[in-house]
Amino acid sequence: MTTHPTAEPHYWQGAFIGDEEASRRLATLPATVEAVLATPLETETLLGACDALSAALIDPAHPVRARLARHLPEGEDPAVLTELATFLGRRELTRKLRRELGSTAPGRLGRPDARETVYEAWAPVGLVAHVAPGNATTVAPLSVVEGLLAGNVNILKTSGGDTLFTQVLLAELAALDPTGAVAERVVVLRFPSSRQEWLRLMCAPADAVAVWGGESAVEGVAAHVPPGCRLVEWGHRISFAYLTRDAWQDEAALDALAADVCRFEQQACSSPQVVYLDTEEARDVFAFAERFAAVLAARPAAAPPAEAPDPAEEAEVTTTELVARLEEHLGLTRVFAAADGSWRVMADTRPALTASPLHRSVWIKPLPRKKLITTLRPMRRYLQTVGLAGRRTDIAELSRTVLAAGATRVTPVGAMLDGYSGEPHDGVYALQRYSRRVAVQADARFATTACLDDLARAVAAPAPAGPLLGKDEVQERNLRVAPADAELYFRSGGSTGTPALSLFSYDDYDTQMHAAARGLLAAGYDPAADRTANLFYCGGMYGSFISFFSVLERLGGVQLPLAAGPDHEATAQALVAHRADTLFGMPSYLWQLLHAQADTLRAYGGIRKIFYGGEHFTAAQRQALQETFGIETIRSITYGSTDLGPLGYQCTESSGGVHHLHADLHGLEILALDADRPVAPGETGRLVFTTHARRGQDLGRYVIGDLGRSVPGRCACGSHAPRFELLGRLGDVMRVATYLLNHRRFVTLAEERAGYRGELQIVLSTHAARERLTVRVEHAAAPDTEPLRAAFLAGYPELRTAVEERLLDLAVEAVDGASLERVATSGKLRSVVDVRR
Repeated sequence: MTTHPTAEPHYWQGAFIGDEEASRRLATLPATVEAVLATPLETETLLGACDALSAALIDPAHPVRARLARHLPEGEDPAVLTELATFLGRRELTRKLRRELGSTAPGRLGRPDARETVYEAWAPVGLVAHVAPGNATTVAPLSVVEGLLAGNVNILKTSGGDTLFTQVLLAELAALDPTGAVAERVVVLRFPSSRQEWLRLMCAPADAVAVWGGESAVEGVAAHVPPGCRLVEWGHRISFAYLTRDAWQDEAALDALAADVCRFEQQACSSPQVVYLDTEEARDVFAFAERFAAVLAARPAAAPPAEAPDPAEEAEVTTTELVARLEEHLGLTRVFAAADGSWRVMADTRPALTASPLHRSVWIKPLPRKKLITTLRPMRRYLQTVGLAGRRTDIAELSRTVLAAGATRVTPVGAMLDGYSGEPHDGVYALQRYSRRVAVQADARFATTACLDDLARAVAAPAPAGPLLGKDEVQERNLRVAPADAELYFRSGGSTGTPALSLFSYDDYDTQMHAAARGLLAAGYDPAADRTANLFYCGGMYGSFISFFSVLERLGGVQLPLAAGPDHEATAQALVAHRADTLFGMPSYLWQLLHAQADTLRAYGGIRKIFYGGEHFTAAQRQALQETFGIETIRSITYGSTDLGPLGYQCTESSGGVHHLHADLHGLEILALDADRPVAPGETGRLVFTTHARRGQDLGRYVIGDLGRSVPGRCACGSHAPRFELLGRLGDVMRVATYLLNHRRFVTLAEERAGYRGELQIVLSTHAARERLTVRVEHAAAPDTEPLRAAFLAGYPELRTAVEERLLDLAVEAVDGASLERVATSGKLRSVVDVRR
C-alpha cells in the first residue's frame, strides 16, 4: 500500500487516487462497506498499529515523522506530532476504551452477569461519515481513529484547501497493520463543501455522520443525513468563568483567569468568553473589570504562530466594542481596552450570556447564584466549560448548579483549557456515539460458554516477533517498569527456583481476572449455584488466593475465603457449616485435607466439584476422589503463571493436561528443546507465550519453562480457541547418570503399573561413588514399595540400564505425606529435589 507523499488528493482503502476514480468508487460505497463489515476489526490489530505509529511520531529522527512534517499546514507547530503520538499510544487508547466502552475488547460478546446466559457487546454502527473542520490539524485523523476503535468503516471529508496531512497520517497507520484490516476501513476525500453531490454520496449509506463546526456547517451536512442515521454534532460551544466574592478579590485568581483568556487567543471552545460575578451590583462589575483589565494588560502579547483575526473577525471585534462603548452613555456598560486593540474588557450590567468576538475580548457580567439556572438554561445547547473560583463549599454547590443549567464540564479557573485522558467531549463519549449496544439471549446449552465469539471464529493475533525471553530477562525488565505501571506486586511460589517478582497495572490485572473468570465458566463452574471455598495459599505477596478471590467477585459466585492452612479440622468444619460444595486449591493441599478429614467430609457428602491449579491430579487420584468422596467434577481452574497471568483454561470436554489458549490475551509457539525452531504439529516442545498487551511492559516470546504439544482439530465444546497439552516442566527433566529422566514418567508408571494413587517426589543425591535417585511416596497409599520399584525398572529402560550398569542407585521410600517437601508460599509439592553437590 502507498504511504509516500503523492499528488493524488484522496486516500481510499490503502491507495491514493484522483477525482475520477474517487467518483467511480463513491457510487459503489454501500457494497464496499457491506463487504468490509463481514469481518470484524480486532481491537488488538488497531492498537498495535496505533502504538507503532505513536513510537514513530515521537522519534525526531524517524522517517515517518519527517514525511508527516512535510504535510503540516503552514505555520503549524511540529509539536502537534508529539501530541498525536501521545493520543495514539497504547496507554491512552486502552484507557479510552475502558472508560468509554468498558473494556479493551468491547466488541466481544460476553456475559455482563455470569449467572445468566445473556451476551452483550458494543458493535460498530457500520459506516461513519466524518466532516472535519479546516482549521484543526488533529481533529480529522483522530475522529477517524475513534471510528476505528469502535470497529467502523470510516469515510472522511477534509476541506478543499487542506494539505494531505490527514491522508498521509492515516496511510502510515494502515501501513503498520500487516492484516490490511485498518486500510479497508479508511477512506479520506479532499473536496470543497460546494461539491454537494460527493457529500450526498458519502452520507447516504452512513449509519452515523460526525460533523465538526458551527451551526451553518451542521445544517449544511444535516440536509444530506438520511432518516435513521445518527447525527453526531461537534459544534461550537461557549464557556465562561464564575467567581464568588472571595475569588474576585484574589489576585492569584485573576492571574489564572487571564491565562485562560490568553491561551490560544480564545480560539478553543473551552476558552472563557464571559466572566460572571456572584453579585447583582453594577459597581462590583465595573470595579472588577477595571482591575482585570490591568491584569490582562500585563500579559505578554500573542506569540507566533497565533492566528490573527481575519477581516470578518476583525470587523466583529470592532463592532462589538463600538456598541459596548455607545451603551456606556446609558449606564449599561463600561469598556477597558488596549490602545493597540490587542485586548478588551467589556463590563455589562445585563446577565444574559453573550458570545465574545474572541481574540482576548471578555465580557464581565453580574449573575447571583440564585439566578444561574434561569439565566443560563436557555443557552444550554451551547454551554461547555465553566471555570469556577471560590471556597471548597462554593465549588461543590456551584458545580451542581451549572451542570443543571446545561454545562458539561467544570474546572478550576486557570485550567479551563486543560483536559485529562478519557475526558468526555461536549457531554458524551465519542466511542459510544459511534457504537451500538447489542445483546444475544441464549438458553441453558450455553451455560459454559463465556464468550459467544469463541464459537464463531478464532481470535486473530499479531505474529510474535523479537528475541526469546527467559525468567532472568523478564526480571531484569521489571527494574525498568515505570512507577505508574507498577501498581500491583506479586511473587511466584518459587517452586522452580528463586521466587520471581511480577508487576501489574490494575487495568491489566482486571483484564486477566475477567479472562480467568471466562475460563472457569468453560470448565463447568456455575456462579448461580456453586458455593465455593477458596483454599489457595495466601500471604507473602503470593497471588493465587487473591486472584481467585477476584475471579469469584467478577463471577458473582458465593465464596468462603478460607485460604489453605494447617488446621484441617477447622477447615472441614467450616466447609460443612457453610454448605460448601466446590473447592478451589492446590492438588497437594486438597489431597491432604480430604484424606486428613475423610470421615467428616464423607459423612457430609456435599463436595461436588474441585477446581485445582498450580499442579495436577493424576488420573488415579481423580478416580480415588470420585470413588471415596463422590466428587463429580475435578478440573483445572486455570493454567497460568505469576508473570503472565492466566494462559489457558479447560472446558467440559478437556481432560488431563489439555487446555484452550486464552487467545485474546496471548499467542503461543511451541519450540524444539534443542533449538529455537517450531516443532512439527503434535510434537513435544517448549511453550513460548507472547502477551498481546501489558501496560508499560513487553512480555513477548517468554519461555515459561513448561513442556507441551499442540492438540489438533476443533474441540468438541465448539470453541475455536487453540488447544495444547501440558507435559510437565523443563525442570522435571533430570540428567542423572548420563541419562535424561522425566518425573512425569515415574508418575505414569506408578499409576498404570502399580495402581498408586498418592503424591510422588524424587530426591537426587550423591551416595558413595554413585548418584542416588530416591522416589518418595505416601505410606498410606503404598505401604509396600517393592511393586513400585519393580514397575519403575520394568517400564523405564533408561533407568534400568543406569541401575544395571551401577551408575545409579534406585530407592523407593514410603513416608508420611505431610513430610514431603513443599514450597512454603504456595504449598506446591516439589516434584524434584536435587541435593547433589
